[in-house]
Amino acid sequence: MSKLNTIQASLTDQSPDEILSWALDRFADHIVFATSLGREDQALLSMIAKASAPPPRIVFLDTGRHFEATYALLEENRRAYDLPIEVLAPDSTDLEALVSEHGPQLFRNSVPLRELCCDIRKVRPLHRALGRASAWITGLRRFQSAARTDVHVVDRDQTNGRYKINPLWDWSDEQLDAFLDAEQPPLNSLHTEGFPSIGCAPCTRAVRPGESARAGRWWWEQETGKECGIHTTGSGLVRATPGDGEVES
Repeated sequence: MSKLNTIQASLTDQSPDEILSWALDRFADHIVFATSLGREDQALLSMIAKASAPPPRIVFLDTGRHFEATYALLEENRRAYDLPIEVLAPDSTDLEALVSEHGPQLFRNSVPLRELCCDIRKVRPLHRALGRASAWITGLRRFQSAARTDVHVVDRDQTNGRYKINPLWDWSDEQLDAFLDAEQPPLNSLHTEGFPSIGCAPCTRAVRPGESARAGRWWWEQETGKECGIHTTGSGLVRATPGDGEVES
């Protein structure tokens, strides 16, 4: 059994709090929590704030095109939690070149251009944030979309070998709702206006009755496989084959 398989087996039946505690203890100052300020990430932030172990490095990727409500939530988090939250912006040279060549609305012209926009505004800043980290915490849940049904409690990032810790991996919508109702962490006000999944303002709309939670993201594209690139390579989730190039903590 590979190291990854062993870790997965040991954590599969653990609660999100227990999974977080394991990750914070194991990786100490070599773990990053990259938050999008979504419902899942707000649940994780509240758990991190109550954890006995020192917190991970917490980063927010400021694409420059978020909703005002998202920026307001960032400020609310600063008031609610005694946790440092770093704000990372895209490289200015990359961004200037992108918009100069393709225009500010390039993401509407083709999927490759939209993915390039996401890459410069989100993926590259995340890679800078991860730096030499051995692991990062995500809010991925297998019930979020069809593209995420094979999320595990711990995965491996195929592109760089880091562990991806997914404490909420098997939580249903009902379990997440119950936790948020009980703990009352700050939430994006757009959630009450039909936005279950919130990204950049030009690329997110409210969902309609009967649509999936992520139907409002890049709604002009085909429904399947819509991701920004942070959690994908090609058309699937970024995951190493178990046993390939183990990462040591």
